Amino acid sequence: MSIGTRLVRNAAALAVAGVVVLGTASAASAAPGAPYLGYGHTTSGNGVWCVQHNINFLVNQLYAQGTITTPPPYRTLAEDRAWGPKTDANVRWFQKMVRVDQDGVVGPATGSRLLTLGDQGYNGSSLSGRGYCWNYLPGDFD
Repeated sequence: MSIGTRLVRNAAALAVAGVVVLGTASAASAAPGAPYLGYGHTTSGNGVWCVQHNINFLVNQLYAQGTITTPPPYRTLAEDRAWGPKTDANVRWFQKMVRVDQDGVVGPATGSRLLTLGDQGYNGSSLSGRGYCWNYLPGDFD
């Protein structure tokens, strides 16, 4: 394994560990009033797409690189904007990985972690700013 590969793996592992240990703190905040997502809450639309997209990104980046060794129930989610059993199962997997309640609901704790670890959030050293999904996922930012 090359040094570069080890550095990327270690940086990704530290990013996940940092979010787990320290939580997510930022001057930015998710959209006020972004709805909870999941069964019993919002189950379609842009927020659901953001969940599916960011979990797919994390599976491809972290699990595929070996940073996270527990496989998700589904390797790839359809980014179809519809909450279903596969999205629910992968959300619960993600919640287990980041050590939040495994209730299958994307509320502020899960949403914050998706936003900071997802493809438009964490850049390896700090929050890189607001991407598209910051408007659709709940967060627990200051």
